[in-house]
Amino acid sequence: MMSVRARFLIVLAALLLLPMFVTPIWRVYLQAPQYPEGIGMQIWINTVKGIKENDLDNINNLNHYIGMKRIEPDTIPELRIMPYIVGLLCAAGLVAAAVGRRRGAQLWVVAFILVAVVGLADFWKWEYDYGHDLDMENAIIKVPGMTYQPPLIGSKQLLNFTATSIPGVGGIAAMLAVGVGVLALVIDRRRPVLGGADGATVGAGERAASLVA
Repeated sequence: MMSVRARFLIVLAALLLLPMFVTPIWRVYLQAPQYPEGIGMQIWINTVKGIKENDLDNINNLNHYIGMKRIEPDTIPELRIMPYIVGLLCAAGLVAAAVGRRRGAQLWVVAFILVAVVGLADFWKWEYDYGHDLDMENAIIKVPGMTYQPPLIGSKQLLNFTATSIPGVGGIAAMLAVGVGVLALVIDRRRPVLGGADGATVGAGERAASLVA
């Protein structure tokens, strides 16, 4: 069985996923001389919104000039399934903590990391398609060889725009959740426990104490 401390950390890691339902997961900002105050969009668990009221419309209008597709949240399938994936991860983490088996917690953390890696890879692919699949025939501004893929994280110059991509509160909470989950396993791994279903061994000092008792 896992230690109480490790189980508490697994619970904390699972609950850290909840901010993803009520705060932005990712933010993309655009700054240019004609937009000194900047415009940007926020990616939520189930939609995409402008940071300010008209930002998403302004971004779509700018995209039209260079042949980029409009950003239509209803056409992005990941936004329909993401709430279920995150909800399932949260519930599975709480179950793993309640059961208290080390193997169950390990499987949960590994599954969590895999989901996070796949999610980031899918987001990068979406950005790649978004920035490379251009309608150059109908574009008003044509720059041969130019693509407009925003960075996954960090800043990048796109014509006269500086695009900056950073995690939102929900994304930061998810990153913390991964770290807390891994920490729980590290802490529990350092604690020798009685052998059982998890295949743990008894430390020499602990075995001697049990014999005396």
